[in-house]
Amino acid sequence: MPVIGVGIDVVDVARFGESLERTPALRERLFTPDEAGRPLASLAARFAAKEAIAKALGAPAGLARHDAEIVSEETGRPRFELRGTVAARAEVLGAHHVHVSLSHDAGIASAVVVLEG
Repeated sequence: MPVIGVGIDVVDVARFGESLERTPALRERLFTPDEAGRPLASLAARFAAKEAIAKALGAPAGLARHDAEIVSEETGRPRFELRGTVAARAEVLGAHHVHVSLSHDAGIASAVVVLEG
């Protein structure tokens, strides 16, 4: 399968937490209800993943953050559930498989996304 796009993002966890405290509505704008209750480092990693998938998709305007939700498989492995604007962009590009890796350590959260056709 050909690689359609790759995205990576890094987030300073403390700075991200300060943003959430400063702007309480930000949590609701960025995350689905299932994502929003997670610990700060996990939220930062999920935000990085949303940024990374936008980059992998070519960063078009109009992508809704709720349309790219990170869910955990039974094994704990993260995966995206795409819908709406994000699913439509992936379809236009011919991206049928989305790989995501999340990490957080030493105050930094990161995510890598690879789209395959």
